[in-house]
Amino acid sequence: MKAIIGLGNPGRDYKWTRHNVGFEVINKLAYDYNIDMGREKFRAVIGEGHIGFEKVLLIEPLTFMNLSGESVRDIVSFYKLEPEDIIVVCDDINLPVGGIRIRTKGSDGGQKGLRSIMYQLGYDNFTRVRVGIGQKPDRWDLAKYVLSKFTDEEHDGIIKGITDAGDAVAMIVRNNDAAEAMNRYNKRGQGKQSAEEEQS
Repeated sequence: MKAIIGLGNPGRDYKWTRHNVGFEVINKLAYDYNIDMGREKFRAVIGEGHIGFEKVLLIEPLTFMNLSGESVRDIVSFYKLEPEDIIVVCDDINLPVGGIRIRTKGSDGGQKGLRSIMYQLGYDNFTRVRVGIGQKPDRWDLAKYVLSKFTDEEHDGIIKGITDAGDAVAMIVRNNDAAEAMNRYNKRGQGKQSAEEEQS
């Protein structure tokens, strides 16, 4: 079983803000694979279903971004999940809007939801799919920026990013491995990175 965890903040006020792209990827997967997200447990909204032949949990923590790890820790403990069973989807201000980067270990990159998960689990060797939300403009407060909504000009880019992230997650689940998805979706400039480069 794979746990796919989208990071964001609960509540209508935060819908379609930059910090909530993880939730939007979960919503896409729920729609694509007909998974009901109607259950609340472990301080999260959870849906159970299948992608291909693999059972999956779709998870949206309700603890707010900076405490995401508290919900994830309880889920991982209850279901006895291993690091390779966990896929986290989150925003990344260091990628252009709609860009995708997949890694199987490494730092939190300043993303506080990832930081909380790594702290609560005590390891970093789980897969994370980052969706670019664009760099903060000069003189903007970072907290204000990540809670802002996408502009009309960014609409097509972020929709593509959410779509690509959902497809990448499905590929990782079906293959039980991130290498193919990394080679397809990870980019540095105009070129593609290999899975080996991304893991270093």
